Amino acid sequence: MGVPLSPRSAQIIDLETMRHRLRARKRLVRLSPELDGLEMLYYLASDPDTLYGMPLLAWGLREDDEVVGLVPWMESLAPCHELDDPEYGHFVGYRDPETHEIFHDAPEHKIAELAHAAAYFDYEETQDVSLTQQLPETQGTHALCMDEDGKPWQLKQIFGWHLYSNGAVDAMLVDDTRATPLPVLLGDDCLYPGRSRHHTLYFFQRNIANRIRNEDPDTLEALALMVMPGN
Repeated sequence: MGVPLSPRSAQIIDLETMRHRLRARKRLVRLSPELDGLEMLYYLASDPDTLYGMPLLAWGLREDDEVVGLVPWMESLAPCHELDDPEYGHFVGYRDPETHEIFHDAPEHKIAELAHAAAYFDYEETQDVSLTQQLPETQGTHALCMDEDGKPWQLKQIFGWHLYSNGAVDAMLVDDTRATPLPVLLGDDCLYPGRSRHHTLYFFQRNIANRIRNEDPDTLEALALMVMPGN
């Protein structure tokens, strides 16, 4: 004969609260620029046997202590290992172009650097979103800026990235209406966070941005398909 179970009160799980907690654990808390030329490797579904390399912009430490490689990709500064898109690319790993070594986890020296920096710059958490770090842009990345009110799109060079206390990252762009000392440096008053003024930002490497500026027909056609509503 079985032993009767002791009565327990039913527990109600708030799924939205659980999702919020999981997202919070994944938020970025610290960035470190990649200055040694390490790359992300990826392939396209249309040609899975060909690998493409893209320079890493930075490494990011998440609240759960995971360290991820970051690249400007489509509409965000994206964690490499989360790129899994049938049209634009699938993440394979990281690569050291000098040694040709391919690896799948962040290098130990970046993990140690980010852990020590995060411990040193341990900001007190507040309800208001605040700026926690400024990261210089080192690769000539550009943003295609689009607005809802039908204004023509603008192609702007990115001069840096802001990391906020909620884990969001925004690109810093130049306000062309303001007098600016040259060269423009991160922290100058003429810079503004892109998403504070533009509805949508698409990020492009320097070589693609130059093709757009030069009105390369194939590049413009691909761009039109990418930004078309529904794509």
